[in-house]
Amino acid sequence: MSKKYNLAVVGANGAVGEEILRVLQEIDFPLNNLIPLASKRSAGNSVSFQGKDIVIKELTNEVFADENIEIALFSAGGSVTAAFAPAAVKAGTVVIDNTSHFRMDKNVPLVVPEVNPEDISLWRETGIISNPNCSTIQMVQTLKPLDEAYDLIRVDASTYQATSGGGKTAMKELVTQMQDFFSFKLEDAEHKAFPHQIALNVIPQIDVFMENGYTKEEMKMVNETSKIMHKNIEVSATCVRVPTLRGHAESLTLTFGSDVDANEAREVLAKAPNIVILDNPAESLYPMPATCVDMNETFVGRIRNDPYRKNMLHMFIVADNLRVGAATNAVRIAQKWVEMEGEK
Repeated sequence: MSKKYNLAVVGANGAVGEEILRVLQEIDFPLNNLIPLASKRSAGNSVSFQGKDIVIKELTNEVFADENIEIALFSAGGSVTAAFAPAAVKAGTVVIDNTSHFRMDKNVPLVVPEVNPEDISLWRETGIISNPNCSTIQMVQTLKPLDEAYDLIRVDASTYQATSGGGKTAMKELVTQMQDFFSFKLEDAEHKAFPHQIALNVIPQIDVFMENGYTKEEMKMVNETSKIMHKNIEVSATCVRVPTLRGHAESLTLTFGSDVDANEAREVLAKAPNIVILDNPAESLYPMPATCVDMNETFVGRIRNDPYRKNMLHMFIVADNLRVGAATNAVRIAQKWVEMEGEK
């Protein structure tokens, strides 16, 4: 009988935490005991899992040892990770962190299982594995097979990111503002989650601006891509918040070290893990956020050659940011970790 694990979800009642629970229910994960964890304010409430209500326990430094937690999926914010991950590691728990806190730490592996699963083996150095940024994950899933085929040298990306990237409060703000619009009082609507009104608008700012004129979100895509792919690829991104609830979209312009054919590239991507091709413009078939909700794959379409340069390719990709960009990737890391540890 294969080993089963005690697994905790930190931030179990948040947008990503709830999605992690849904993903865990859908797969055959070797789960012995699920321990939902959250702040003292949320402790005592319940989450639904496999038809049962499980009481949320308070997140403390002691809970990891007390509950014999072997795997902990953190998605409750960087400050929570900073405060509690060290105690989890000390208790012998492997931490899979969905925040940006450890991502660029040179001793912490940053993993997308379809791209660099071998890096998971580096977890022992710190006891921590980082989950990349949501917009980075779907992008590198797409880049990896094309890089292997054509030697990728540059990526220019524009993103169209859903409000769920800002959490439950951000999603609620969009819904509330749309209700205000239909009540003819949108001009009076509050905006707290975003720097401007998000309903009927797009905002070319996600996170704070850096000295170089890029936002922190954009620089995450720049820096994380090279770390994950173990290659110094030039990346420039413009990240835009759009008034959708779920599903990040990205327009990618890729420059290669060799000539590339769009039809051949389409075949390369079709064979890649967890990539789905939706690319029939004649029938208006292409990826859209509305068609990727609750899906665990990255959808790719509008694949076409550049009209001027034979080594450039353009495409449009979409994935559910709460799943592919967060929960699904974290659970897949946990699955791969179990598989690798089980071999020892």
